[in-house]
Amino acid sequence: MIFSRGNTAMSAILLLLGILSSPGVEFTGAQSVGVCYGGNGNNLPTKQAVVDLYKSNRIGKIRLYNPDEGALQALRGSNIEVILGVPNDQLQSLTNAGAATNWVNKYVKAYSSNVKYIAVGNEFHPGDAAAGSVLPAIQNIQNAISSANLQGQIKVSTAIDTTLLGKSYPPKDGVFSDSASPYLKPIIAFLVKNGAPLLANVYPYFAYVNNQQSIGLDYALFTKQGKNEVGYQNLFDALLDSLYAALEKVGAPNVKVVVSESGWPSEGGTGATVQNAGTYYRNLINHAKGGTPKRPNGPIETYLFAMFDENQKQGAEIERHFGLFRPDKSPKYQLSFS
Repeated sequence: MIFSRGNTAMSAILLLLGILSSPGVEFTGAQSVGVCYGGNGNNLPTKQAVVDLYKSNRIGKIRLYNPDEGALQALRGSNIEVILGVPNDQLQSLTNAGAATNWVNKYVKAYSSNVKYIAVGNEFHPGDAAAGSVLPAIQNIQNAISSANLQGQIKVSTAIDTTLLGKSYPPKDGVFSDSASPYLKPIIAFLVKNGAPLLANVYPYFAYVNNQQSIGLDYALFTKQGKNEVGYQNLFDALLDSLYAALEKVGAPNVKVVVSESGWPSEGGTGATVQNAGTYYRNLINHAKGGTPKRPNGPIETYLFAMFDENQKQGAEIERHFGLFRPDKSPKYQLSFS
């Protein structure tokens, strides 16, 4: 089950049946679940309107993919917790300690009451040109956070995808691939030392699409009756526990995994319907209140991908259909975050 949100080719476009347009969906706060906010669209609400939408729906956590000062200013004074991203194209500059200090001074210190995690890079792979910059940038950001006396409040990490697993089934045999291990081990050692979580983007959708002969739709959507032969009722838990098993094998049994993205598209590919996506999001919100077979003591801190459909998102058609809300702020699904 090697897959990624970014590199999956989608061919079939399924007819959407029964598109939901129910008004007045209300989100009521659950501490474990947040929503990612991407801005790759030319028809999205203003930053203040976006934050107001989080507030009115009682969504208490947000992931920002870049240090968007408009969004950070709108978030100031709220109780919304933030994963603040260092974009991949800024990473190499932060291998300079002075640049990292300036970045923290500009984007973190003024908004520190909201920031919970800093995600230094997103879905880097060992062969990527800037992969060698991830750990030095993490260390420099951490040093700047410590200098600002914020190390007890803000944890520094990076977000990976599950293609870095060499084996993910059965989950207890999860292990990082031979190519990924040399890249990840020093990063994970940093996380252990600093009590920081590993951020992971976990997508049962892509695992299902890429391996339909072995994975049932019900297993991917949390609707399977009973457990499979290795004791799992759903694919999300299996993927998450394979990450925990891989962490154990590199000497990091106590590192927590924060699910920094998880979602299901409503259009544009195999299995991508409003009905399936709504089922996935509803069941994930409920499931995140508990734990996994390997880590039964929940909740599972999880960020749904994403707040809006983004019409300028690059890649396959499905990439533009992950939103919980339409650009006019109307809800696509009947969800409750309570």
